[in-house]
Amino acid sequence: MQQHEFTLISHHLCPYVQRSVIVLTEKNVHHERQYIDLSDKPEWFIELSPTGKVPVLLVDHQEILFESAVICEYLNEITPGSLHAPDPLLKARHRAWIEYGSQLLNDIGRLYNALDEVAFLNQAEVIARKWRRLELEIKGDYFAGSDFGMVDAAYGPIFRYFDVMEPFLPLDVFEGCALVQQWRKHLAARPSVQNAVAEDYSEKLLHFLKKRNSHISNSIDVEEMVA
Repeated sequence: MQQHEFTLISHHLCPYVQRSVIVLTEKNVHHERQYIDLSDKPEWFIELSPTGKVPVLLVDHQEILFESAVICEYLNEITPGSLHAPDPLLKARHRAWIEYGSQLLNDIGRLYNALDEVAFLNQAEVIARKWRRLELEIKGDYFAGSDFGMVDAAYGPIFRYFDVMEPFLPLDVFEGCALVQQWRKHLAARPSVQNAVAEDYSEKLLHFLKKRNSHISNSIDVEEMVA
């Protein structure tokens, strides 16, 4: 039985918020979500969050947890079952691949902020190489086999970026990555992954990308894409 009240301070596009929501959902933890505008942070949030970033998990309206990895580990520990492998070495390896996913998110940020075509192409190639390396690690429908785990929670939001950005990429970043693509497909069908964002996520992301004043911005016609 749930013994705490949880509020997740969130932003509609943040992949780290999505990661936390996926774990909350997979672990059947009832929670409220409160969304803020990161470009105009309310004063109460600035006082609440030591890093000024989301997500922040408010426990029983008073205790504060920040950083998505910490939040996810906490939720995993206080609920029945585990999203981690029982073997310590395998668990550590999986945590390393979660960090690899965080680096992929940084690469995606560099991709949509690239100012010219050359930088954009170079960054797409960096991402393609990382998917090819990850291809060697996939063990089944999910990252480690047939069971959904913490690594899967981390990568669901990463794949979601490409659902929106793929039409604007200069190359197929998933070429030669059949196992990654299969994993991506299974994650996209997972209810916890689907429900980690609002229905207008794609439109919001397109508007965000359009405002970057970067190479990708010039390729996006939001009205045409959402019509």
